[in-house]
Amino acid sequence: MANEAEAVEGAEEGVDAPAPGGKKKLIIIIAAALALVGGGFGVWKAFSGKSADGKGAKKEAKHEELLPPKYVNLDPPFVVNFEAEAAVRFLQVTIGVMTRDPAMETLIKDNDPRVRNDMLMILSGQNYASVSTTEGKEELRKRCLEAVRTIVKELHGEPAKIEALYFTSFVMQ
Repeated sequence: MANEAEAVEGAEEGVDAPAPGGKKKLIIIIAAALALVGGGFGVWKAFSGKSADGKGAKKEAKHEELLPPKYVNLDPPFVVNFEAEAAVRFLQVTIGVMTRDPAMETLIKDNDPRVRNDMLMILSGQNYASVSTTEGKEELRKRCLEAVRTIVKELHGEPAKIEALYFTSFVMQ
């Protein structure tokens, strides 16, 4: 039996035993490969123009952000009268609408009579006390902006592309 034990020991020595730490090296190599593949996929997703949820991020939207603002001036100025403490007062307002989209600029210009009508209705409904304060003017500006956006929406345009409305002149007498 001694010979058999020596033979088994000799056979075990003849078989290539795994190098110490071999399993650790294999695990490290697999982990590194997975990290490289995952990182590469992330970079590809980031630069392919699509978000991780699969919805495309339009490159045109980035391009539109770079376009300079376009101002559509609603000329001539709006002149309305309103009563203030038993006296008749006049309000003269010049309005500019800002967009970066040439199609929205054209839409506003092509529909100037409708835009002017809605602005006149809003402006003529004001009273002296409300528009004589900064807060009142700001509230009026917001109402006018929403009116323009509503018109654009009704004409199947994109209301969000009407970015701002400014009073470029505001005179009360």
